[in-house]
Amino acid sequence: MSDHPVHPHDHPHDHEGEPRWKHDGVRVIPGDRLDPNTAQTPGMFRQAAINHARVGAQKIWAGTVAIQPNAKTGVHHHGELESVIYVVRGRARMRWGERLEYVAEAGPGDFIFIPPFVPHQEINASPDEPLECVLVRSDNEAVVVNITDVDPVEPPENVPWIDPIHTHP
Repeated sequence: MSDHPVHPHDHPHDHEGEPRWKHDGVRVIPGDRLDPNTAQTPGMFRQAAINHARVGAQKIWAGTVAIQPNAKTGVHHHGELESVIYVVRGRARMRWGERLEYVAEAGPGDFIFIPPFVPHQEINASPDEPLECVLVRSDNEAVVVNITDVDPVEPPENVPWIDPIHTHP
């Protein structure tokens, strides 16, 4: 295939004569065919749906994460990557900071943004329901740096969501 831009009026074909977009277009990845062969952190189970190896993604990684009831992950960060977590089911308690000194919670339908290099820990705040989330990162590989020498501050400081539109609760 050429590296030239494709215009809507062109109908490029691959080397077998099939339309280019047939195998290079939209992909549907069934939920029961995710790949557990991805970077892991103790206490959570990640599965890749979208990455370079699976679909040729150049700029993003996406998958799922599950944490059992009353469980928490090890402390980790994702290097230069930005991460977005969407809570599908359960209650997520996030701790972050050099000594996990900050905390906030999220429930179904909530989004969590994690900037580059921020040490954090995901906690399932529910005693009886699994925490299930969708995870998207800003690069096609799953960078995970596990940190083992953190002395957490207790109790952490609760940090409510504040932005120009939503004021302090």
